[in-house]
Amino acid sequence: MSDPGGGAGDEAPAVSAPCAGTKVELAGGCHCRAVRFAVSAAPLDSGYCHCDICRRTTGAPVLAWASFPRQAFRYVASRPTVYRSSPWGERHFCPRCGAQTAFCSDRAGDTIDVNVGCLDEPRCCAPRRHEFTAERLEWLHIEDSLPRHEGEAAAGS
Repeated sequence: MSDPGGGAGDEAPAVSAPCAGTKVELAGGCHCRAVRFAVSAAPLDSGYCHCDICRRTTGAPVLAWASFPRQAFRYVASRPTVYRSSPWGERHFCPRCGAQTAFCSDRAGDTIDVNVGCLDEPRCCAPRRHEFTAERLEWLHIEDSLPRHEGEAAAGS
């Protein structure tokens, strides 16, 4: 996001490669820590989603997400409530605090999209692009050089 401070030295530290080395183990969960998950793979993709559904289910103007192989993802504490948010996908929420932790699309059945803010180390999954920019809130300006797509982009583009 753009730097609200604007002063020298306010830049965010560089994000290191999330998966340098052979073993990858990421963890995360909801706000109240009732729902916890683990991921044993590097992210396959990541981005910002500006769609109306993501805004309404998170209460945020944009959602940062990272995709992982579904077989590498597991819940390790409690189970989320699952909500069918569209004909093609479902979202996972903590039944206690309401935090959305993940999204599963019928169109990409072998992956799961984790909300980056739910990771214990969210800096490891920097977004690579913007999707659904046609639905972007006109007052939100993220100043970066990432590719922008009016709709859903192909993985990795």
